[in-house]
Amino acid sequence: MEEKPKLNISKSLEELEKGRKLTPGAVLGIRRPYNFVEGEYPVYFEEGKGCRITDLDGNEYIDFLCAYGPILLGYREEEVDEAVVRQIRDKGFCFSLTQSVQNRLAERLIDIIPSAEMVVFLKTGSAAATLAVRISRSYTGKKKVMRCGYHGWHYWCSEVKGGIPEKLQEDVFEFEYNNLESLEKLLEEHGDDTAAIIITPVGHPTADKIQTPEPGFLEGVKELARKYGAVLTFDEIRTGFRVALGGAQEYYGVEPDLSLFGKAMANGYAIGAVTGKEEIMKEAESHVFVSSTFFPNSLSFVAAMKTIDIIEEKKVLKDIWAKGEKFLNRLHELVDKYDVGAEVSGIPPMPYITFKRDAEKLYKSKRDDFYTQLIRQKVFMQPYHHWYICYRHTEEDLEYSLNAIEESLKYLQDKYNK
Repeated sequence: MEEKPKLNISKSLEELEKGRKLTPGAVLGIRRPYNFVEGEYPVYFEEGKGCRITDLDGNEYIDFLCAYGPILLGYREEEVDEAVVRQIRDKGFCFSLTQSVQNRLAERLIDIIPSAEMVVFLKTGSAAATLAVRISRSYTGKKKVMRCGYHGWHYWCSEVKGGIPEKLQEDVFEFEYNNLESLEKLLEEHGDDTAAIIITPVGHPTADKIQTPEPGFLEGVKELARKYGAVLTFDEIRTGFRVALGGAQEYYGVEPDLSLFGKAMANGYAIGAVTGKEEIMKEAESHVFVSSTFFPNSLSFVAAMKTIDIIEEKKVLKDIWAKGEKFLNRLHELVDKYDVGAEVSGIPPMPYITFKRDAEKLYKSKRDDFYTQLIRQKVFMQPYHHWYICYRHTEEDLEYSLNAIEESLKYLQDKYNK
């Protein structure tokens, strides 16, 4: 099968060269070109609506990255945006004191999230994770942290070590998802001084298969936290408001001490939250300092309130799961049909295709070729990050994307299975 024709992304690449003179790397972190397929993916978007996004050159894509997770409903969701515009026009959003909509959103989260008895609002998941660790250390009087999963870019958990003194990470230890023994070994050595165990309840390692909890794993982590007197935190920044309205803790029936939420809660507006048991959360009243000029800005609160309204009224998650289950089943069929080393993982709201590692490292070339053929068919998926199904993905969008995936797998089969 012939490869698909390359897209014209010249304006995006020209803008990239301008950006490199203005911002280190032009764009930051995971949005940099090397996290896609360089020269094939656009670097800048101009606009989006529903599940579609348009780049600087006018190419329109069906988007499965959903802004790395915040877009649960769709881009430019009118009801959400109108609620925000009304807040700006009628009341304003940035003051010396907090607007009472904060309390209304906190009440909503406490009603929805199983572990939530109190809430602190922030603007990012990284800030929420860092606050949860600080609260845990204050509450327990201990200092060591056991972590599993990605928890942001702050010093205690950053996977890139530049500019971070070793002593700022010397009390943080990583354990393996679905491997209780790895956590037990760490706790046998450090348990008496362990303040926190923080874990993503659905595992999503970079460029690797999505992992769901094996029977008893999350329960076992909670039991170990109790045994050693550590605060258990579920990092639900990705799973919250997607796996279930109350997060993975609701879906899997395991309740932590603290939980982190953000991303999909406000359909693209910047928000993060630490929620949890009152006794522990009370540390942030006087013993733990948390403050920001912009944490109390109310636009994200208003957006979150309206997003939750829509989720409940339109049964959004039921719709996403139904579409996602059908999509995931078809992915399995396609990967079984074309023997190219592709692997399907994930759950219906968060599917993914990766490639089996091999000694010759052909999997890297296959990955690049697969995602190159997809982007050329205007299906926007990320090689190193799982995908998302959003509410505005239609059956037609999903069918087109599945056909594009099949075409891409056919291409790999013809190229590599000669």
